Amino acid sequence: MSLSLEVNYSTWLDDVTVQLNRYLGLFIFVFGIIGNIFNIFVLSEKTLRFNPCSRLFRCSSVASILASSFGLTTRILSSWNIDLSGTNSYLCKFRGLMAFSSSTVTFWLVASATIDRWLASSILPSRRRHSTIQNAQRTTFAIVCLSTALYFHLIFCYDANLVGTPMKCYSKSPECRFLTDLSFGLITILCPLVIMIIFGLMTISNIRQAHYRAVRQSVYFPAKQRKQVDRQLLTMLLLQVTLLLILSLPLPIQRFYSTFTSSDSKSIQQKSVDNFLYNSSLLLIYVANSVPFYIYTISGGSTFRKALKNVFKRCRQVIIWC
Repeated sequence: MSLSLEVNYSTWLDDVTVQLNRYLGLFIFVFGIIGNIFNIFVLSEKTLRFNPCSRLFRCSSVASILASSFGLTTRILSSWNIDLSGTNSYLCKFRGLMAFSSSTVTFWLVASATIDRWLASSILPSRRRHSTIQNAQRTTFAIVCLSTALYFHLIFCYDANLVGTPMKCYSKSPECRFLTDLSFGLITILCPLVIMIIFGLMTISNIRQAHYRAVRQSVYFPAKQRKQVDRQLLTMLLLQVTLLLILSLPLPIQRFYSTFTSSDSKSIQQKSVDNFLYNSSLLLIYVANSVPFYIYTISGGSTFRKALKNVFKRCRQVIIWC
C-alpha cells in the first residue's frame, strides 16, 4: 500500500473511531443509564429486596451507572473536543480512578452473585446458611474498598494533555500503562469471568444432583415463592454471565497485544487499527454494563416482570398526582 493510501485509510479509520465514540457511545450511555435505574427500582421491590443475589445485582447496577458516567461520557465528549478531563489533570486522575474501580466493582459483584447462587443451591445446609443479606453487604463493602485500592496508582499514573495516546487523559508512562492494562485485563475482567464460569457450572451441577432441597423459611414470603425467585434469579445470572463472557474478552486480548507490542515500530495504519480495536472493544465493555435490565426483563420470568409492573404503576400514580 502506497504512503498516500495508507494515510487516507488511517484518516478514515480515525474518523470512524470518533463517530463510534460519539454516536454509538451516546446510544449505549442513554439506554444503559435508563436500564440500570430501572434495575435499581425493580430489584428494590419486596419480592426481590431480601434476596442476597438481588442485593448484589442492585449494587452492580449502581456501579455500572458510575462506570458509564465516568468512563463513557468522557469518550463521547472527547469526540467533540469538549472533555474537560483531557485538559485538567485533577479531573483526569479522578475520572480514571472512578471509571476503573467502578468497572471492577461491577464485574466482581456479578461474580459474587454467582458464588451466592452456588451456596443457595447447595444440598448442604452449612453452605446455604452463608447465602445471606449480611454476607452480600460485607462482600459489597470489601469489593468497593479493594477495587479502589487496586487502581489508586492512577492518581500518580494518569495525566492530562498527553499526545500519542488513545485519549488525552491516559497513563503517562509505559510502566503505568503496563500495570493498568495488566490489572484491568487480569483482575477486573479475566479473574471474575473465570469465577463466574466455575461457580456457574457448579451451580448447574448442584441443581442437577438435587431433586429437591430444604428451603429456609422466610418471614417475608413463603418458601415456595422464595424457591421460584431463586430459580429465576439463577436464569438471569447465567444469561448475564454468558453475555459478559462474549462482550468482555476482546478488551483484555487487545490490551495485552498492545502492551506486548508497544516497543515495536508501527506504521500510521497500524496505530489507527490499534486505536480502532481499543475503542471498539472498550465500547463492548460498556454494552455489557448496559444490558442487564433488558436481560432480566427477558429471562427474569414472572417475578421480575411483576416487580417491573409495580414500578410502572407507582410511576404512573406519581405522574397523575403531580
